[in-house]
Amino acid sequence: MRRNIDLGILFSTTGPYALLGTAGRTGALKAIEQVNSDAGFDVHFTPVERDPGGEIDDYAALCEDILLSSDARHVIGCTTSWSRKEVIPSLERLGGGLWYPTPYEGFEASDRVVYAHACPNQHLLPLLDYCFAHFGRNTYLTGSNYIWGWEMNRLAREISLRQGGEVFGERYLPIGSTDVARIVEEIADLKPDLVLNQLIGPSQYAFLEAMADLRSKDRYFAAGNCVILSCNLTECELPTIGAAAEGVISAGPWFKGMRPTLPGNEGRSDFGSSFEAAAHASVLMLTRLLARSPGTEGLSLPELLTQRRATQVGICPRTHHVTLPVAIAQVRDGAFVPLRVSAAVTGDPYLSHSHRATQPQLRVIP
Repeated sequence: MRRNIDLGILFSTTGPYALLGTAGRTGALKAIEQVNSDAGFDVHFTPVERDPGGEIDDYAALCEDILLSSDARHVIGCTTSWSRKEVIPSLERLGGGLWYPTPYEGFEASDRVVYAHACPNQHLLPLLDYCFAHFGRNTYLTGSNYIWGWEMNRLAREISLRQGGEVFGERYLPIGSTDVARIVEEIADLKPDLVLNQLIGPSQYAFLEAMADLRSKDRYFAAGNCVILSCNLTECELPTIGAAAEGVISAGPWFKGMRPTLPGNEGRSDFGSSFEAAAHASVLMLTRLLARSPGTEGLSLPELLTQRRATQVGICPRTHHVTLPVAIAQVRDGAFVPLRVSAAVTGDPYLSHSHRATQPQLRVIP
């Protein structure tokens, strides 16, 4: 007999990072449909959806509404680290758990969160390791003005200086701002080897468009110098960015066409991006923790992850981070092409064991 279980869905499908939120929502709903149609599972999910619209002040209130107005104990959602941190106090107070399917900056291990996408030893460290070896070590840092941009660039600065590089400049924009002219002017003047781009949403789109314009006018940049790097650009934004995304190198756990897929997604790869894949995997991992164990739907997230099944589905019970593949890929002709794919790496949020990037098991020759 199937157990009916409410499941919270908390993504912004409007607002400055709507494409990312829509990808996460699509993955979560696709997984719910898969679970509900599979007779092999004895659980049936009912989605309880709320959309904060990218308004940071609405996240905690809507998360609380999910937990208070339904029987949901688990929420799949949030796109930015700012929104994740906003809901954690509500989860702690009301006994809920968040499955967070978005790359983040590390240095957190809440017992109320499963970190289902990559942290720095699964994206930033291998990305810099690859690009320092191929393009140089002098960097320019830019990002959206909140914790993701600050922390990612702090780490990049430390790594660059430790390896003999130099940081030529560092600038931030408010989320949603498209005032990129000063940043691009500085890059044009300073000519770094690499630009680490931690902008999100329209800020990133405007920046890449302006950099493409610079390449069309300046022979130094037109020659392919000054590579742009990202730890959050995926396929879900490429149609909107268009040709301006050409050449960007990004890191993540999955790009279209890659195998293996993420834990919980084994055998399935029909996703639009790693944002969609990670949200889908979150629902499937939760399903496997609850399946054929009546009563587990009432357990708190910390209690649920003490089960042996947690390790079996790829979640570290100590840090709540997921073991993930690591891929470096570049946009070529409108699609990501893998440059390097590594074996699955355990999330190390405090970089206590990650003194250097992982070594590749597979090298893709362009």
